[in-house]
Amino acid sequence: MSLTTTTKKPVNLDEVEADTATEGRRVQRKQLWTNRSLLLPAVIFLILLTQIPFIVTIVFSTMEWNLLYPDDRGFSGLDNFRTALTSGELWPSIVATVLITALSVVLSVLLGLLFAVLLDRKLPGRALARTLMITPFLVMPAAAALIWKFSMFDTNIGMINWLLRGLGLDTVSWSTNYPLATVVIVLTWQFTPFMMLILLAGLQGQAKETLEAAQVDGAGPWRTFTWITLPHLRMYIEIGVLLGTVIILQVFDPIAILTKGTGGTKTLAYLLYERAFIGLDVGQAAAYGVVTVILTIIVATIALKTLFKVFMAGGSR
Repeated sequence: MSLTTTTKKPVNLDEVEADTATEGRRVQRKQLWTNRSLLLPAVIFLILLTQIPFIVTIVFSTMEWNLLYPDDRGFSGLDNFRTALTSGELWPSIVATVLITALSVVLSVLLGLLFAVLLDRKLPGRALARTLMITPFLVMPAAAALIWKFSMFDTNIGMINWLLRGLGLDTVSWSTNYPLATVVIVLTWQFTPFMMLILLAGLQGQAKETLEAAQVDGAGPWRTFTWITLPHLRMYIEIGVLLGTVIILQVFDPIAILTKGTGGTKTLAYLLYERAFIGLDVGQAAAYGVVTVILTIIVATIALKTLFKVFMAGGSR
């Protein structure tokens, strides 16, 4: 009788691990494309909604087209951009935009922090007070500007001038004498609740044990706020500043209703409106629009990068 022995081929662990890794990558890629396919309709809709109008705007910016002479059109190349950059109106508008945005954001953050600290305390009617404080942010920008124009700033019936007359002081024509302050006041009134909500969320997320420990160690309210609460709110303040800046950069209604761009309040948004609907110059308006979009993209990119750093660092920077 002859015995036959069969030898098994030794298992190569490296090949098994390589096959497992390859299969894992294949499954991961499949899952990734599945997730992307769910977002694909929204991405396509977003591209159609935003990029096609922007491409059309770029095409219009290379044309010589004034609605006063609708049949007189032609290709002008970069002449509209040259006019936009050398006309002397673009840079003052950039300065006005930056100034209005900076003042409004800073004042909104400071007042929002004040109200957030007050509403974080246990007070009777706190829920009602929070609801009322949020109301200005829910008002449409045009409606808010009209309310302030007639109910507050008006020389004859405005409440501010009524109060000044009651104190024996002269009335003030706010939109004429202080146009920049007028716009900043309205924007601050409208965006303070936005900042308050963000900072209030930060205050309510603060560990109560830390505050109690500071109180036990003898730290007063001011030292507790400056050394514990304020560093904790740093991330929330940065988020509020970045989001508020991106939103206020595009503000148009208060300027159009209150000042008509006079007194150093002609922002980029109002300059674009002026060229398109008052000057009726489609080519120049499109050129100003392209320049405005480019500047906004630069600011938004810097803001978003900073915002992502805030989230990644978790407020520990």
